[in-house]
Amino acid sequence: MWYFEAMDEQIIRVDSLTVGYDDRVVLDDITFSVAKGGIFIILGGSGCGKTTLLKCLIGLNRPWSGDIRIKGKSIVEAEGDEKRSIMRSFGVLYQSGALFGSLTVRDNIALPLEEYTCLPPEMVSCVVEDKLALVGLNGFEDFMPGALSGGMRKRVGLARAMALNPEILFFDEPSAGLDPVSAAQLDRLILNIRESLGTTMVIVTHELDSIFAVGDTAIMLDKNTRGVVANGSPEALRRDPPNEWVREFMGRSGLARNDGTAGEGGKVNGEQ
Repeated sequence: MWYFEAMDEQIIRVDSLTVGYDDRVVLDDITFSVAKGGIFIILGGSGCGKTTLLKCLIGLNRPWSGDIRIKGKSIVEAEGDEKRSIMRSFGVLYQSGALFGSLTVRDNIALPLEEYTCLPPEMVSCVVEDKLALVGLNGFEDFMPGALSGGMRKRVGLARAMALNPEILFFDEPSAGLDPVSAAQLDRLILNIRESLGTTMVIVTHELDSIFAVGDTAIMLDKNTRGVVANGSPEALRRDPPNEWVREFMGRSGLARNDGTAGEGGKVNGEQ
């Protein structure tokens, strides 16, 4: 398939990134890259900094040091129109869907189009209908978010994230709160979008089914080392884990640690 031809090209590059809160380091000197057209998974136990990293990638948090380049441009150093231009190249599906409950589905999806384009209302409506069809919700334009199931709200959020035809989509725990059937449907939708549009995906998740269903490459973060303790395809990490913590995580055994201590490789507890 065509998008694999582009996967040697880096679309995101993270170099020597250190980030924290107050005087506490959360991530220390991490480096990795995301291939264009790939589905890249950020995983790890609670408190390892997955959400902190995601906020840095989308420009909501500023790191203490290091750089993040998206399509060759630094989102860390960019300001004003340059930063807005970088941010237009990606969309974000937040964990809750982050829909405005007082707006219809149509109006929720139209928001980025009205904010960042000069499209006339009839064209905005066409784009909204097109994006809803892409996520399998055509005909739901006039529904309120409260009338939809959790899985449907996630799909509306995804439609909004795609409104500006971004090259990159970021997902924050997309399967959280969904039943297994809805989660599997969302996984298939993610694959279909990548298949049809070649969109690069960066997904924060701890759901093993999703990790193995959609992921091309994954990094595992660790709370104790504050860094990346594994990097590779999900299948490779399961087949040949670099340490016991990765083995336990990928096998989902021995993860409950009430004392928050870490063993070999850093066993993780609590979330940022």
